[in-house]
Amino acid sequence: MEATTSWATDRPVTSPFAKPRGLRGRLAGRFMLLLNKHHELLDVLDVPAGGRLLEVGFGPGGLIRMLAERTRAERICGVDPSDEMVAAAARHNRSAVAAGRVELRSGSAADTGYPDAHFDRIVSTNTVAIWPDLEAGLRELHRVVRPGGTVVLAWHGGTNPHRIARGLRLPDDKLDRLRRGLEELFGTVTRHELKNSTVFRATRPAER
Repeated sequence: MEATTSWATDRPVTSPFAKPRGLRGRLAGRFMLLLNKHHELLDVLDVPAGGRLLEVGFGPGGLIRMLAERTRAERICGVDPSDEMVAAAARHNRSAVAAGRVELRSGSAADTGYPDAHFDRIVSTNTVAIWPDLEAGLRELHRVVRPGGTVVLAWHGGTNPHRIARGLRLPDDKLDRLRRGLEELFGTVTRHELKNSTVFRATRPAER
């Protein structure tokens, strides 16, 4: 598997969780469905009825499915760099994809392929630390979220993470860099310590 370099570690990322493919990638996808506790993000996201939402790095599609089942979003889109995860998530969300409510495609944080100011909410969970270029990813999310819209970035951490995820916490200097990057683009940023995740929530200022 071709490795990319993480901005958070300055080392190549060879984990199958970064760009799942093959048998290891399929197993990683199943593990993500078991380990990731997406429900605690719903209150932070606060998805508006009739809104458009984008998930960056949706993996096997667990959060996509929860958003389709538990919110009144009109349109739920997702981009992921792994073609295998695009296919797996499409299977996991077959009925919502067939109905046209969910759209899944290949893409990345730095290149979503969507128009300017297209989404009301953007979320990425447990992917931000493996982006190759943090600033490029943040600029792209700022571009595709509408004025008044919100970006939510979550990473392993929180008040009581699963024991497997505890070693994946980001050090304070990396969390500070993430926060500063968001503040430069969005202004006000809030940090939330959920049970399983450290979450940053940033809202693009409304145009005057």
